[in-house]
Amino acid sequence: MKKILTLLIAAMFCLGLAACTDEPPAPEKPVQKAEVKQEAPKPEAAPEKKDPLAAWKPTFDPSGAEYTYLVSNVSHPVIEGVGVGYRIRDAVWEKSGGRLYVDYRPLSQLGGEKDVIAKLKLGAIQGMLSSSVAAANVSDKLGIVNVPYVVDTFDKLDTFRNDADLWDEFAAAPASAGLFVADITGYGPYGWATTVPVRNLDDANKVNFRIAEAPVNADFYKAWGLKFTVMPWPDVPQALQTGVIDGLDHTAIVCNITKKFTIAKYFSELDYAQGLFVHLMNKAWFDKLPADLQTILLETIQEESAKTRELTKQQHTDQVAKAKEAGVEFIAVSDADKAELVKKAAPVYQTWGDKVGRDYFDKVRSKLGK
Repeated sequence: MKKILTLLIAAMFCLGLAACTDEPPAPEKPVQKAEVKQEAPKPEAAPEKKDPLAAWKPTFDPSGAEYTYLVSNVSHPVIEGVGVGYRIRDAVWEKSGGRLYVDYRPLSQLGGEKDVIAKLKLGAIQGMLSSSVAAANVSDKLGIVNVPYVVDTFDKLDTFRNDADLWDEFAAAPASAGLFVADITGYGPYGWATTVPVRNLDDANKVNFRIAEAPVNADFYKAWGLKFTVMPWPDVPQALQTGVIDGLDHTAIVCNITKKFTIAKYFSELDYAQGLFVHLMNKAWFDKLPADLQTILLETIQEESAKTRELTKQQHTDQVAKAKEAGVEFIAVSDADKAELVKKAAPVYQTWGDKVGRDYFDKVRSKLGK
């Protein structure tokens, strides 16, 4: 009994000791409701960029063509002298029964003009509607159309193009580069778009004009004694907005269509040259075409280019009217100031007369009128 009592007391002692040393149970954590996360609104998809050339897509499938004529231009086809490339494309496709496809690439799709000229000489592309200012880099003789007051009016341009004695020599001028001129279209007469009015040559002396990357233009601006900056066309908008330049040597058609008149509100009608697109073609490629396709291509280029030169005259009238309605002031340059510019350009007539070829230069000036 004593042993049993002893064991019972010992057991009770142990149980009491355990009860004293047990930690209280940890309080229950409150049940948290699951948080419902709201998804951040998904950003709207960026609007698709419109294809600026969507309106000029071919209505036919060119994949079955036997021959392709790849042609470049740096400008927008809303300019008639540029849009001619698509009219040539469609007419050639129809006349050739789908054998020859004119793959026309405006808006600098194939690069800037200097790069494209190099590709054209190599035959990497087959054709190019080159600006007349750039064409002078191919052949000095092509620069005759940029010399001030030589081919300066629409009438003189028609005479120049339709006189075989004048035209044939011009068309053959780039032969040493493996090229020839198929025809020409235009973008109107050159003048000065400025942020301040230029009513006379004294006003012009205060302006910094942007001019094209062309050897002829640099020479006659130096002779005129005017301040100028040679600048690639893509750099012009920012330079005009920031005041790096306050004048632009170009045509009313181009200035209005490309929105340059939103900054430069004045246009001095200098009319010293016609802006042209010179249709250059790689002769080695052309010579490999079947004879019937050669005829179709050249005849179509000539037909459509002639129509386009007439369209350009109307486009010039229309764009000037639209610019005037928008508040652009057009300033007629006096005959006395034009005569002064001709007088100052005498060294250019001498230098470029020699480069072009003295006999040809004098013949052109004589037939068109000095």
